[in-house]
Amino acid sequence: MRLLLAEDEKELSRALLTILERSNYSVDAVFDGEEALAYLNSNNYDGLILDIMMPKLDGLTVLKKLREQGNPLPVLLLTAKSEIDDKVTGLDAGANDYLTKPFAAKELLARIRAMTRGHTSAVSSCLQIGNVTLDLSSFTLSSPTGKFRLTNKEFQMLEMLMGNPGQLIPSERFLERIWGYDSEAELNVVWTYISYLRKKLSALHSNVQLKATRNVGYYLEELP
Repeated sequence: MRLLLAEDEKELSRALLTILERSNYSVDAVFDGEEALAYLNSNNYDGLILDIMMPKLDGLTVLKKLREQGNPLPVLLLTAKSEIDDKVTGLDAGANDYLTKPFAAKELLARIRAMTRGHTSAVSSCLQIGNVTLDLSSFTLSSPTGKFRLTNKEFQMLEMLMGNPGQLIPSERFLERIWGYDSEAELNVVWTYISYLRKKLSALHSNVQLKATRNVGYYLEELP
């Protein structure tokens, strides 16, 4: 799952980036409202964490422009303001939730899960294909014969594949969604992580295969 973090306080941004990446999110960080809008134009995110007080364009202006474009992206506002009127203004502008600084990391993560769960219409914390299950809360891949806790990149790739069973996902899409536009990673890194996942599926005696269409992408297929 990919998030955009718009927070102009560099130290706080770095701390949030660490928290989110350790929780297996892919995150792009920006530091002003204009940059946030530019990144949002890619339509490549599952959620936005948006500080209200930012240079160039404040968070509320970014939020209003986003909603004027008809973009339903879930938005969590972060702000030092705690007055009821400020919260109402943010929610009326189209925010899904509102978190006042300072806040606990556990609460931030819970609110992100709640707002993105509604966006993706997920009804379970698990994805299942064949005899394998991916637990979205513990990042664990399991079958009747065992289980693995996946690394950040492994989890995100398999989440994309299991969320779209049988659908071919281009290698470039993995690179954009998981490594990000600013990454210097090359396409061969996708193949490397596909190899890791294949080994884990094999070790679990999975009846699901991770197949490739040469020079295009990858998909999951359940064996008969």
